[in-house]
Amino acid sequence: MNKEALLQTNIDPLLNYFNRIIPINSEEARLVTGLFKPRLFRKRQFILQEGDVCTHFYFVVRGCLRMYKIDEKGSTHILQFAVENYWINDLGSFHGVKPSSLNIDALEDTVVLQITRDDLIALYIQAPKFDRIFRVLLENSFIRLQQRLLQNISSTGEERYQSFLDLYPHLVNRLSQVQIAAFLGITPEFLSRLRNRRSRATKT
Repeated sequence: MNKEALLQTNIDPLLNYFNRIIPINSEEARLVTGLFKPRLFRKRQFILQEGDVCTHFYFVVRGCLRMYKIDEKGSTHILQFAVENYWINDLGSFHGVKPSSLNIDALEDTVVLQITRDDLIALYIQAPKFDRIFRVLLENSFIRLQQRLLQNISSTGEERYQSFLDLYPHLVNRLSQVQIAAFLGITPEFLSRLRNRRSRATKT
């Protein structure tokens, strides 16, 4: 995508997202349009690297991002995928203005609408409704994290894979086996055996 095409990025998906939580008026829509900036990240480009401060909140218009940690053994642990209409950032780094322990990169060419911490605070002050909107957004994110944590400590790898298929059927064909395994906390080899077993069971 060239720069001209990027600049034609429509703000409507973001406005529609906010309207589904709490309806916003034309003045509030104008504020959003002025404070959120479009940006293109190419496939494999970093949005955030460990040790840097997370400076933006990102809303994905199109494409796919992942947030992950690489441990001391070199293993990748994926915390989140973000595709169309998803949000992503390292909240601790963003709000604490401190170095992140996480990485975010693009798995596909990705267009986001991004807002800085200062502009987000300005949005809260100028239109308090967004304070409530982002509180709902963060509460929903926290609930999903709680559910995932509970699932990781109480479910088998096969159960986690079935839950992934149920919750994110739109992601299965956009992610590699290695990426899905890193999200589920299982090895790619185990996921391959699991898929083969399910495929054989479907044919019989």
